[in-house]
Amino acid sequence: MSKIYGTGENKVKALDNVSFSIEKGEFVLIVGSSGSGKSTLLNMIGLLDRPTNGTVFIDGIDTTNLTDSQISSFRNKKLGFIFQFSNLLTDLTVLENVLLPREIARTNDSAEKNARELLKAVGLDDQINKRANKISGGQAQRAAIARGLINNPSIVLADEPTGNLDSVTSEKIIQLMKSMAKKLNQTFIVVTHDRQHFGDVDRVITIKDGKAFEGNPPSEMEVLV
Repeated sequence: MSKIYGTGENKVKALDNVSFSIEKGEFVLIVGSSGSGKSTLLNMIGLLDRPTNGTVFIDGIDTTNLTDSQISSFRNKKLGFIFQFSNLLTDLTVLENVLLPREIARTNDSAEKNARELLKAVGLDDQINKRANKISGGQAQRAAIARGLINNPSIVLADEPTGNLDSVTSEKIIQLMKSMAKKLNQTFIVVTHDRQHFGDVDRVITIKDGKAFEGNPPSEMEVLV
């Protein structure tokens, strides 16, 4: 898969023939320096943008030829998102925020029961009826994790999920994501610049100059060869 922005002299190859597959239940980190292409890659996997060349398969489905409306529906059902900022709606309660993806998908069967179970699992069962602007940043990110899981997605995509938190809270959020991944056999793909804080994970994919490498990238000489 490749992604090119611009044309002519302004052409930038953000992703250069990236190819890999991820198995169900894997906890995968995507790391790389600023501008390496890791956020572009996450946007491709999350169907927030389309590749210039190549294909994204999710659950064996070729997403290349889906229409915009089909992509919106597919994304809501198959993908969960956690961002650097929790992006909770401040005028809604914690419970109402978690329920939003289910309401968009119009699959309300057992929705509130599931949301309450998830909020209990992330340690927020005593914050359910509070408005989102009345809880701490760490609590808001816990709610965002519950929201990302509410539709039982195939993949949860997390973009710098600890980037706005202090080190102690970051550690708690990382352990929470890893425990939820293990408990639910849930696939997580996490973009981060804090590789060392995540400890043991299933795989690390490093993006360098738009290319993808398993683990750490080879040396500059090896890349040229």
